[in-house]
Amino acid sequence: MSKMKTRKSVAKRFKITAKGKIKRPSAGRGHLLSSKSRKRKRHLRRGALVSGADYKRIISALIGR
Repeated sequence: MSKMKTRKSVAKRFKITAKGKIKRPSAGRGHLLSSKSRKRKRHLRRGALVSGADYKRIISALIGR
């Protein structure tokens, strides 16, 4: 059987931490930034962790099953 290929589109959006959690970028930084406060935009720079409800779905998408 051939190797399982990683889905690169998913791999570019999510990173797995050393403890196995999944990091994701924050939403809301694409456009309409002038109406958002400086503080809000600064906090959106930081990533967040994926919720437990989405964890299994993203892991399976990463390994391409």
